[in-house]
Amino acid sequence: MTIPNDESGNQQTHRSGAFKQQNKSHKTGRHRSKGSICIANKGRTEKCSIKKVSREMGKEARRNQANQIRKSKRDEFMKLIRTQNDPPFVVALVTLNNQISYFDILEKFKTCDAEASVSYADNGYLVIRIPRFKQRFMFISADTNRIYHTLNVLRVADYVMFLSSVNGLDENVDHLMSCIIGQGIPPNPVLTIVDLHTLPKKKHQEKKEEILKSLCNFLPETKISNFESVNDIMCFFRVISTKKPLSLAQRDKRPFVLAESVNLVQDESGSGNLLKISGYIRGQTLSPSDFVHVPGWKDFKLKKIEVLPDPYKFNNRNPDGQPTVLLPDPSKLEPLESENIPDPMDAEQTWPTEEEIKEAEQERKRLVKKIPEGFSEYQAAWIPDCDAEQLSDVSDLEEENECDLSQKADSDDEMDDGKSHVTFATESVVSEYPMEPDKYDKRVDLEEEKLSLQKIKDAKTDKMFPDEVDTPMDSPARIRFQKYRGLKSFRTSPWDPKENLPADYARIFQFENFKRTEKKVRKELEDKEGAQPGTYVNLYIEGVTEQEFENIDRGMPFVVIGTLPHEHKMTVVNFLLKRPNVLDSEEPIKSKEELVIQCGYRRFKCCPIFSQLGKGTVHKYERFFQPDETVVATVYAPIQFPPSSVLAFKEHEDTSVELVAFGRVLSVDPNRIVVKRTVLSGHPFKVNRKSAVIRFMFFNREDVEWFKPIELRTKYGRRGHIRETLGTHGHMKCVFDKPIKSQDTVLMNLYKRVFPKWTYSEMYTPTNASSDHKERKKKESIVDLSRYLEKVICVKFAGGREVSGILKGYDPLVNLVLDNTTEHLRDPDDPYKLNGETRHLGLVVCRGTSVILVCPMDGMETIANPFVQHE
Repeated sequence: MTIPNDESGNQQTHRSGAFKQQNKSHKTGRHRSKGSICIANKGRTEKCSIKKVSREMGKEARRNQANQIRKSKRDEFMKLIRTQNDPPFVVALVTLNNQISYFDILEKFKTCDAEASVSYADNGYLVIRIPRFKQRFMFISADTNRIYHTLNVLRVADYVMFLSSVNGLDENVDHLMSCIIGQGIPPNPVLTIVDLHTLPKKKHQEKKEEILKSLCNFLPETKISNFESVNDIMCFFRVISTKKPLSLAQRDKRPFVLAESVNLVQDESGSGNLLKISGYIRGQTLSPSDFVHVPGWKDFKLKKIEVLPDPYKFNNRNPDGQPTVLLPDPSKLEPLESENIPDPMDAEQTWPTEEEIKEAEQERKRLVKKIPEGFSEYQAAWIPDCDAEQLSDVSDLEEENECDLSQKADSDDEMDDGKSHVTFATESVVSEYPMEPDKYDKRVDLEEEKLSLQKIKDAKTDKMFPDEVDTPMDSPARIRFQKYRGLKSFRTSPWDPKENLPADYARIFQFENFKRTEKKVRKELEDKEGAQPGTYVNLYIEGVTEQEFENIDRGMPFVVIGTLPHEHKMTVVNFLLKRPNVLDSEEPIKSKEELVIQCGYRRFKCCPIFSQLGKGTVHKYERFFQPDETVVATVYAPIQFPPSSVLAFKEHEDTSVELVAFGRVLSVDPNRIVVKRTVLSGHPFKVNRKSAVIRFMFFNREDVEWFKPIELRTKYGRRGHIRETLGTHGHMKCVFDKPIKSQDTVLMNLYKRVFPKWTYSEMYTPTNASSDHKERKKKESIVDLSRYLEKVICVKFAGGREVSGILKGYDPLVNLVLDNTTEHLRDPDDPYKLNGETRHLGLVVCRGTSVILVCPMDGMETIANPFVQHE
């Protein structure tokens, strides 16, 4: 191709147009080319990693592998539980209806297996040995009318069986189950209906759903088991024999013995009496150098431990040898002293040395702050000490000695309110038939009603106006509140925990690091020497008198618990408590009111103080434990390593107890600061733009000057301080950050530290008391039918049926027993009209739920309806 020339003879050049293709440039700048990579490697080749091909197992292979793993675990577990050192499983029987008898269900257990051997321990507990399962079972029945008896039984039980009836549950079931759940229920509870066979099969499922609905708050995942046939009972034994038992941490981390026999013997050395206790050791290893605790009594020392052959062995082919005696190690024995004995000369001052005199002269150097011009005294009080200068001449500043409110003492015992032991009776109305006013008034304690009403009013007032106190007019406020101080910030202001401690703090023990001590104690349990769990032993306890032995209740389970190191020493214990929701208790609990506390294995009386739960170092004191709150209770009590459950009972004058709170051990810390707040209130008298004249907070000039450095606040959120006093009657001029309203209220917060009172008392229960001791008072019916016994009465039922007969008996639920009963027949056309005919029925039982009217036949006549208008 030839390129044409232009007119001048020059060759023309090609110019590309706007649509010329633009190719991408080679990306050599960001990545190396293949050639550069080969040059850099210099002939080296990259190693290729061989990946293993994962072969997925088929369905049969996975099933076979799962079966093999399951079989190996089961064989290992069965080898563990079939050892000779395994004590019998303790099964607790708890009835939810007082009409249920334990003997019927125990008789089924005894006759379920022909090869089983049945025996009884010395205290009457039933022991069943089943050879096919290689296990032994001990059955203990709980007396639900005595709440402490039930809690002691469930404390040592491995399994619990709740027995219910088709007649429903008792009225106090909610209270009973709340106590059981609060203490800690053994794992895998069993629920059964003993008389379900009395109902038609069509109603079985309906009755089961009714029982489960009543207990859904306490046993949400429990199903109802059937024990009607022998196969059902053997299935129950098979499940608890092969299932891995779960443990309760607060129980199984300590050694304990369920006594099968308790005797008082003479010491061989003739020094006194020894309490001999026989039983299996459970939980952890028990050393003869340990202290033991008997619930309801106190802590004791062990004289010796005698290891005996197992009395419930399946065979005697390999009989055990002679009994082994374990004696305490003298190097590990500690004195059984729960309190520290303070030395009265500990803080006594001696003649100072030259070094101490020089140090005192250095401490006398005062700090002088440079106050800018125009600063008030209130503003100068907030200048930090780091900006101050030292001044050695003390004489120039002697006249500046002023009192600082923030360094006053924090325990005011004079103005605290006293304890108020308030009890109240509860009555339940089960019928609309009224009682005579005279008889009803005899059951009501008017003085008790007044105290309860005043207590409820005080709690409501404290809830509406928290911590507000009227300033006394007859005494100076600087004297009344001299032990209080002001805080800039309740959360961040410092407070020395060792400041102005009461004398009781010299009697307690404190850990430098409680958690580290707890870990050390737990670790020592692993290498502990002594009687191993599962061995049958005789424990010989020192220090038991004949009077204490005679007071033992043979029906109450006798449990001996081995304490951990330091758990017999007194300290300050904090409990986290909450009110039970199912009991609907509306009465508040006043701080420092006497309660019965069950903390772990201990049960004692004390008067706790309540405080709020917070993250800071200072916690606000609560005057009342309201029903819908969660508080921290602080008491003097023996050291208790967590986890430990806590139950709080209130004891009434009739010796009945009521569960008022439950929770757990929060901490063992004497340095926990509980601060009581008192709020003084005043009202604006004259309001200016940024200042106001406040009155009624103080009533003299000296009080205003005393509390001048403390910050003020209002209910509408304003903040300020006192500028100056006006007059001699307590009026003061105050400055706020913003203008205040005339209807606002000015408040001043004062704080002081409070401590619990030393009211600890080991709960000694006279175990020979009657069966009604320490039980919850049963609710009685207000219908009194005793006057109509052996008399003819008329009874009307829901639906219109009417009978008459001789009253032979009744109960609080108005279930009636009538003899020589006659039914008055009704008109077929009008069910509520009698036709004059009768039918003889004889002896009948009337259900109280259907009774709507009970009246005597003598002195009763039928009259015409006076409200019917006749034409």
